[in-house]
Amino acid sequence: MECDVLTLAGLWNSGPQHWQTLWEARHPQLRRVEHRDWNNPARDEWVAELDAAVGASSGAPILVAHSLGCILAAHWAQSGSPLRAAGALLVAPSDVEAASYPIAANGFAPVPMARLPFPSIVVASSDDPFVTRERARAFADAWGARFVEIGVAGHVNADSGFGDWPEGERILLDFCAGLRS
Repeated sequence: MECDVLTLAGLWNSGPQHWQTLWEARHPQLRRVEHRDWNNPARDEWVAELDAAVGASSGAPILVAHSLGCILAAHWAQSGSPLRAAGALLVAPSDVEAASYPIAANGFAPVPMARLPFPSIVVASSDDPFVTRERARAFADAWGARFVEIGVAGHVNADSGFGDWPEGERILLDFCAGLRS
C-alpha cells in the first residue's frame, strides 16, 4: 500500500480479529490513532490525539475509520485544525444520537453534518444495529461522501463475519490509487 493511512478504531478499540487490526498487521505502514480510554472516549481529547497523529504523518494521510471513529473524523474535520487529510474511508458510522448507541455520547453528539474538506467514502450495511441505512446515507450526503451500501453486513466488524474483509481493502486500495492520480 502506497498511501499514508491512519486507522481510527471505534468504541472498544476494534478487537484482534477486526479488519482494521488485520490490515495493520499485513501493512505495517498503517498506524492506529491511539486513545487513552477506548471504553469511554471523550471527543475533545480524541480529536486532539487525531490532530497530533495527522501532524506526525509524513504527508496528508487517508483516514480509515470504523464506527465511532467515523464520527471522530467528522469532528476533527470541523475542529479548525490547519492540518489536512488526503481523504477518508468511513465504514459503518455509528449514530451517537440514536437510542441504540451503547454508551453516553461524551461530546460526540450532535454528529457534524457539514461537508468534509477532503474526498470520502461512506460504507454502510442495510442492517447495522448502530445506524440505519437512511441515517448513514444522510451522513454521506452531508459530508459530500460517495455512499457504498454493502447489503446485509451488520456492523461490518468481526462479530458480523468481517474479519479480514478483502472487499473493504480493495475499496481502500482503489481509493488510494484514485487520490494519487
